[in-house]
Amino acid sequence: MKESNYDKFPATEVDGDLWTGWDEIRNELFCACHTTNDSLYTVVIECYQGVYYKNIADELEKLHPALWIDTKTLFKTPREIEAMTYPYVTDDRLFGYRSHFSFTDFFEEKKVKRARQMIESCKGLCIIFGHGTSVIAPSADKIIYIDMARWEIQLRSRRHEINGIGVENKDEEASFHYKRGYFVDWILCDNLKKRLLPVADYWMDTHIAGTPKMISGETLRKGLEKTAHKPFRVVPFFDPAPWGGQWMKSVCNLNPEQKNYGWCFDCVPEENSLYFNIRGTLFEMPANNLVFYKTRDLLGGPVESRFGQDFPIRFDFLDTMDGGNLSLQVHPTTQYIRDTFGIYYTQDESYYLLDAQEGASVFLGLKTNVDAKKMIDALNESQETGKPFNVEEFVNQWPAKKHDHFLIPNGTIHCSGAGAMVLEISATPSIFTFKLWDWGRLGLDGKPRPINIKHGSHVIQWERQTDFVRQNLVNRIEKIAEGDGWREERTGLHENEFIETRRHWFSKPVTHHTGNGVNVLNLVEGAEAIVESPTGDFEPFVVHYAETFIIPASVGTYTIRPFGKAEGKECGTIKAYVRFKQ
Repeated sequence: MKESNYDKFPATEVDGDLWTGWDEIRNELFCACHTTNDSLYTVVIECYQGVYYKNIADELEKLHPALWIDTKTLFKTPREIEAMTYPYVTDDRLFGYRSHFSFTDFFEEKKVKRARQMIESCKGLCIIFGHGTSVIAPSADKIIYIDMARWEIQLRSRRHEINGIGVENKDEEASFHYKRGYFVDWILCDNLKKRLLPVADYWMDTHIAGTPKMISGETLRKGLEKTAHKPFRVVPFFDPAPWGGQWMKSVCNLNPEQKNYGWCFDCVPEENSLYFNIRGTLFEMPANNLVFYKTRDLLGGPVESRFGQDFPIRFDFLDTMDGGNLSLQVHPTTQYIRDTFGIYYTQDESYYLLDAQEGASVFLGLKTNVDAKKMIDALNESQETGKPFNVEEFVNQWPAKKHDHFLIPNGTIHCSGAGAMVLEISATPSIFTFKLWDWGRLGLDGKPRPINIKHGSHVIQWERQTDFVRQNLVNRIEKIAEGDGWREERTGLHENEFIETRRHWFSKPVTHHTGNGVNVLNLVEGAEAIVESPTGDFEPFVVHYAETFIIPASVGTYTIRPFGKAEGKECGTIKAYVRFKQ
């Protein structure tokens, strides 16, 4: 196991205004929004789902406005909103259907009309607080946005601290919270946020309870502009799992008292945070703010044209070192995910082995001449009776070693076996995993994890059997180019997948080009490397072993070379980008 100086708190240094604590924030807002008693001054304070709503409202009401309107009082009843959203949320523990609501659908028209009449007749400071505020007062004098990253939302929902928008559901299981967020609330909030990012006057970070921070809109946009033109990392987060291992504890400097760590989301902008370092203070926001605000600079024109404002590439870690097997699973085909869930692309993926213990393996593809009905019947029997499913009878088990690469196009049965440290390179619709067999174990909540044999049976590609997998999905590595002190290899992905991966080995500087598309890389070998601009367009950027980093399309040409402890030694990176030409 390799030690490293993995950075858990990467940040972009930004110059600008910062206010910390409620007293400083209120003082700034009071001065900025001061008005005489006979003139109306309207302030909207927009909240993302998952903030500590009442606590924030209590603090901001101390501004003593002439009129305070909480948008919760303008919503339809929770029962009406639950009925309206039910076709998209459903009763399933995991899956729903992508909704197309706006905040107007959540508001009661008569209440909104009355609120607007109250605003028009107000003299002095009027504050509209909550969700959908800028819908109520679209011509406000000041716009303040209180943001929240999805990982923190998930932690709060696990602790039963927050509700969804317009409903009272804090006591529900965390999986139901995530589902409502994914299919309804976050779509609702993100669509409004996209309109407010260019015009907001202030942006607030309340991720640390009791320690609010606020920056000006100008500082926000300056920081996002800077980040979109340089290498950067999002803030990784780590989570235990029923199958979790021990590798990340050492390599990523994690709490040794934790039983295990199974996951690390190291590059999932929809889920991860982005840090600005403002005069030594970390300001946190969702990383997808960058995707929304600087889409083309970050993704590149061709990627934006294909994926819009979705960041299409995901890197995460799956640690089974001294752990257990992942669940046996399959991901939906593109047509199935569109027809069933309203999502327009699916989760193709691959397993790159950062490390592996002796005897490690990857389960991938079906055995030759497998009987589909017999296999599905056996899976159902295991689910209904608890009888172990004989995986070895139906699924290939391939030996796995460090730097192997296993390709997993949608519809292919797979899972990592114990003893592997997987860098998972995939497309981003991460919720859509159909578990077929979970080795008879319980989740961390003490309950069986959801099994989706019916969904899985509709998408398994039964022709992907032993010979196909061996010829097409296991270590399809070929040398592409080489030069002084470097060589480049193509490692995948399969032709059905839109992600291309290239591995570079280098002991001297190697030149890359974004090719007008975003690049995502991980330093898979070597203690440190440095990313530089040949023309000095950005400051040199140091990365450490196992860190994932993003190169925006706008960067163009960049170089990577060994650095620090790695100078004079061979390093390796794996790079992913969206494939446009074969």
